[in-house]
Amino acid sequence: MTKVGVIGGGSSYTPELLEGLIERRDILGLDKICLMDINGERLEILGALGNRMIAKAGANLSLETTQDVKAAVEGASFVVTQFRAGGMQARIRDEKLGLRHGIVGQETTGVGGFAKSLRTIPILLDVAHKMEEHAPDGWLINFTNPAGIITEAALKHSKQKVIGLCNIPIGYIMDAAKGLGCSPSSVSLDYVGINHLSWVRGCTVDGEDRFADFLRIGEKEFLDEKDAVGEAMAAWTRFHGILPNYYLQYYYCTKLVLEKLRKKDKTRGEEVIAVEEELFKKYADPNLQEKPKELEQRGGAFYSTAAVNLIESLVTDKQDIQIVNLQNNGTVPELPPQVSVEVPCRITKEGPVPLEQRPLEPEIRGILQVVKAYEELTVEAAAKGDRRSALLALATHPLVRQVAEIEGILDEILEENRDYLPQFK
Repeated sequence: MTKVGVIGGGSSYTPELLEGLIERRDILGLDKICLMDINGERLEILGALGNRMIAKAGANLSLETTQDVKAAVEGASFVVTQFRAGGMQARIRDEKLGLRHGIVGQETTGVGGFAKSLRTIPILLDVAHKMEEHAPDGWLINFTNPAGIITEAALKHSKQKVIGLCNIPIGYIMDAAKGLGCSPSSVSLDYVGINHLSWVRGCTVDGEDRFADFLRIGEKEFLDEKDAVGEAMAAWTRFHGILPNYYLQYYYCTKLVLEKLRKKDKTRGEEVIAVEEELFKKYADPNLQEKPKELEQRGGAFYSTAAVNLIESLVTDKQDIQIVNLQNNGTVPELPPQVSVEVPCRITKEGPVPLEQRPLEPEIRGILQVVKAYEELTVEAAAKGDRRSALLALATHPLVRQVAEIEGILDEILEENRDYLPQFK
């Protein structure tokens, strides 16, 4: 039988994950779910909702809650990490710090992603080390952002089996299936990069080339934003002939993005707080027995589908193709072997087997190598509390790079996050 532990079980996304696990409990052989979180109030609310969802499904399934990592991971076949170190307030501080310095402070990119990595990596490594002792045969499935950097830290600084996951790749597949009138299983993407810095270079449906149609779908999604950033990204997609990950707007349209962020009354973190307040009111309703529709406003479309698809394929040796984060080991020869990459893989019971990648176009290779260098330095800084690596990381990142300012920026990050950065004390 199968136990799934969830680190960050108090997340607003948890009902989404529970829904998928409950629906596929039989094929997974699932008999236990354990939600772990340091926020006892949220944990109690979501534990109660989870048990109502299980009862409604008539599932023979136990759900436990705990504030102890060891209890959550012990004997687990899978441990899903989806926590936010420092909570939403830390995200808001990151966003505002970036804007103060005229740089992007988004939660996975630039100074925001850097600060979040410093807070997150020590906690993730603690989970991995506890799994080494109490669930050595289990898989660590990391959803915690920045997913690529966090996964790379576990790959480099633990012995645990780990796979990183993001909902963006499966979102592309679902968009293609909807727009092209086909099933998701018939869609294959030529997809390459690292988490939140990736490109789709091809699309086939049952072996037939449909990339031109896929590009038009991607262009329309950018244009649906109805702003200068979306227009620029759509135009660049047409010119380039490759679909860039949404997050590349921060690199390709930095000035426009900053103008857009400065005009907003609230940061994204402040917007999410308001959404989550309403969600948890819903979750606490003793009559609620299913994932509420309002959860769609939180973002993270297909989060549950991505997670449960991966777990199912690992359990059943399905041998299907999924896009995940794993150790490079030569898959993308232009990047070092030890780093994490996000590429299509065949999912077997032994783990993901990456598909062969063709050489990178120069315009992809350049920015990918630079941002990966930043990620390597960030992992070292966070894992070891190394100030020099931290400064080098900020100096390397294309959205920061102001060497006259990085000492001050780093000091601000360390001061604002001192309660979450024991490695730097």
